[in-house]
Amino acid sequence: MIVYTCHGAARGVTGSCHLVQCGSSQVLIDCGMFQGGRDADDANVRGFAFDPRSVDAVLLTHAHLDHCGRLPKLVRDGFTGPVLSTAATRDLARIVLLDAASLQEQEARRAAARGDVNAAPFTTIADAFLAMEAFDGAVGYGETREVAPGIRATFLDAGHILGSASILLELDDGTNRRRMVFSGDLGHHGSGMLRELAPAPEADVVVMETTYGDRPHRDFAATENEFFEAVATTLRRHGNVIVPTFALERAQEILYCLHRGMRSGAIPANTPVFLDSPMAISATEVFRRHPEGLSDAFRALLAREDPFDMPHVRFTRGVDDSMAINTIEGGAIILAGSGMCTGGRVVHHLLHNLDRDRAGVVFVGYAAEGTLARRIIDGQKRVRIGRHDVAVRAHIWTINGFSAHAGQPELLAWLGNSPRRKVLLVHGEPDGGMQVMEQLLRARGISVACPALDAPCRLA
Repeated sequence: MIVYTCHGAARGVTGSCHLVQCGSSQVLIDCGMFQGGRDADDANVRGFAFDPRSVDAVLLTHAHLDHCGRLPKLVRDGFTGPVLSTAATRDLARIVLLDAASLQEQEARRAAARGDVNAAPFTTIADAFLAMEAFDGAVGYGETREVAPGIRATFLDAGHILGSASILLELDDGTNRRRMVFSGDLGHHGSGMLRELAPAPEADVVVMETTYGDRPHRDFAATENEFFEAVATTLRRHGNVIVPTFALERAQEILYCLHRGMRSGAIPANTPVFLDSPMAISATEVFRRHPEGLSDAFRALLAREDPFDMPHVRFTRGVDDSMAINTIEGGAIILAGSGMCTGGRVVHHLLHNLDRDRAGVVFVGYAAEGTLARRIIDGQKRVRIGRHDVAVRAHIWTINGFSAHAGQPELLAWLGNSPRRKVLLVHGEPDGGMQVMEQLLRARGISVACPALDAPCRLA
């Protein structure tokens, strides 16, 4: 018997978690955190709908929190098998899991100080370290391994973030054989730092993400030019440029864009740039250690010069160094997390710059409803930052096109035109990308389903 069950990212965009049973073997593809408010918090705390002790192995597609964030809970609840991933994903996951656990411990302490007697972190730093001990070596792209009796896995480049992979499972329960592909998150043709994603191989069943299944992305060259214009315009006004940045991929991509902008003259070459995010700094170091995930052109550039180490770039890990940036009233580019301005050092930089009409805030990523970033993007004239009521006088740019997710044409190109017995759509909005992709595939005569949470689907 071969059975697939979606335990996360079913008719939603976070919490990716997919269980495959083949005979007596069980493997899990990803074990991600749900994100987005109280309901997501409750979902993370609840027990798994399967027994973690019965899972033979976890195959991790990449290191984003919504794909790896519940690994510490899985280990704490009894999982004892290996976690398999690419080497870059292993190194990035360590950064992500430890950072998330640290933030959860801090929030629990704050809640306890407010008198919440039930305050407790979802996962602790100790849990994160235990989860990292489960990582077993590293799997190279194109390498096939038997991960459990009757289950062979091959990791293929997904082009999403450094180390990201799609995974082909070859399943044999002794009576039936199936080939099953999990897309993971697929990449967008952006700055050219990463290798191109590998197309989906022949398979009976495809489990595919649909985050942007309803639209294409803007041309990257136009996106980059708009970014250069926003930065240069602000610098001409002698203001600071604040760029709220996600630590994985986006921070490195923006540094690479700034490198190109300074080389081309679109941005003054002597402009001081601060990467004010310990997590992003650590992730940038991982990029340097894993050239196998980078494009040929970017590796060649690294051999000549390091685009992450321009003469006027400063990496600020220490709190005192971060606070010192706030003494600069204009003429600097400041990259800091978090990307949605829900916490992190960018909040302090906004507090010091948002009310200056010569400053600029450049948003280069998605901002969820209810976040500080979204309130600023939506045009609020005053926002609350901590205990302060701050006027929004800075110029605000929202630049789309930096997404690391494949757009609709790229999703369809990845899937290809070869026959598929069934396509299962996950990781998308049910009334957005998922719905549009379902309609497109049905029009092509492809059998499509959008799995419900925790509902088993027998494949053989």
